[in-house]
Order: sequence, then C-alpha cells, then structure tokens
Amino acid sequence: MAKRDIFLSKLVYQTYNGYVMSQFKKLEQDLRASGQIKWKHAMHLIRLLLEGITILKDGYVPVRVSEHRDALLSIRDGNMKWDEINTWRLSLHRTFEESFENTKLPDDPDYTEANRLLVQARRSTIGGIGT
Repeated sequence: MAKRDIFLSKLVYQTYNGYVMSQFKKLEQDLRASGQIKWKHAMHLIRLLLEGITILKDGYVPVRVSEHRDALLSIRDGNMKWDEINTWRLSLHRTFEESFENTKLPDDPDYTEANRLLVQARRSTIGGIGT
C-alpha cells in the first residue's frame, strides 16, 4: 500500500513559496546588478511553482510537468523574455495561493505514521532485528 500521502501537508506551501520567493528576489538582483540571470535557475523556480500547485490541488508530487516542457525549455535556453517569465511567475503565485486556500491536505504530515514506516523500513533492512 502506498504511503506517500502521509508525508504531504499544507507545509508544502510554506516550503515552496519561501524558497521560490527568495530565489526570484536574488534573480532580480542579479538582473539589476549585471543585466544577466541564470536562466536554468529561473526555469527550475517556475517548475517548483508548478509542482507546488499540483501537490496542493491533487495531493501528489509530479515527477514530470510535460505539458509545460516547451515553455520551461524556452526559459532555460534564454528564449523567453524576463518580463514574460515574471508575468507567468506572478500568475502561478496567485494560483499557488488559491490552491493553498482550497487544498484538502492536512495541516501537518502524519508524523506518527511516517515514523512507524521509517522504523519498519530500517528493521527490514537489517533483517528484522528488534522485531
């Protein structure tokens, strides 16, 4: 039986949002200071927003974001203008916030079940010692 859901919670919003916001500020500082940004990093930040939205809406971590592949590669390759990226980012942030407000995920992960699963996994890897 899959136990992925015991690890997911509303904390996804705080974790993803805090990181993405701080990193976009750094990218904007780089752009102002040097006129350049790390395009691959910008792509990954957009991908994280897309992931976060899916987690909050659908309750799973997407491995692929295929429907956005071309746009993400365009960012990575420096073919999308910063204004377009920033507009998309702001739109994704609004969707991320709405997804957080409407998520059915619990406030916190199921720490008790996660710990039980971890102990069980550790015991099984050492041949059941202590069971």
